[in-house]
Amino acid sequence: MRQRFLLRLLFMLSLVPLAGCEETPTGRSQLVLVPDTLMAQMGEDAFDQLRQRQPVSRDAAVNRRVQCVAREVVAAAEARYPDADLPETWEVAVFEDSSPNAFALPGGRIGVHAGLLRVAKTPAQLAAVIGHEVAHVLADHGNERLTQQLGIKAVLLLVGLLGEGELGGQQLMQALGLGARLGISLPFSRAHEEEADLMGLAIMARAGFDPQQSVALWRNMAAAGGGQPPEFLSTHPAHGSRIKALQQAMEEALATYRAASPVDCSG
Repeated sequence: MRQRFLLRLLFMLSLVPLAGCEETPTGRSQLVLVPDTLMAQMGEDAFDQLRQRQPVSRDAAVNRRVQCVAREVVAAAEARYPDADLPETWEVAVFEDSSPNAFALPGGRIGVHAGLLRVAKTPAQLAAVIGHEVAHVLADHGNERLTQQLGIKAVLLLVGLLGEGELGGQQLMQALGLGARLGISLPFSRAHEEEADLMGLAIMARAGFDPQQSVALWRNMAAAGGGQPPEFLSTHPAHGSRIKALQQAMEEALATYRAASPVDCSG
């Protein structure tokens, strides 16, 4: 009985790569299995819950600046990646949170923490952050991460069944869980961050924000953030690695920026 179940599970797992193989806007292959409508609903629900728990900024000047930058970035993302499936409308909120953070969610939700504006000191630096976050949505990174996590859990379940009753089976599952985290989850997260950095650079340049400010932003982040864990144990690339990758793509971004119409979100 158990052998038949295992064979059936193995067969189902073998079909997974055929079920949702797609490409990100940069051409990287990815596996996404969660329906877009479900991802959008999850994003909307998470945003609504956050709004209920977290105070929203009433600072009119801050809201104008964030709304302006977000509007220009979203329009540029649609123009730069016209084949990507982006939400039709976006809701933007500034949360009274001192941490230097921002996020974008499936379903068209953008959140900016007020603390980010102490690190992203110019509209262009803010555009680098929002462009990065919108790129995560545009490249369907949330769906890819969720699909990957579900796949790891399925494999660990299979290993647990195979090792049932054998000495060291639990230790094997723990070791594989750690191996999956270091060998799959973390590298995938870093790949997503690196892809979002480069897509965000192209988006901010298309919007008319100086892409060189992305490097200034990460230098500000490095100054504000203190030490980081070793890169191979982090879900994000080290600040120095990010800056180097951005600088390598800067020439093309600057050419795009020079051809774009200037934008003013300082008011």
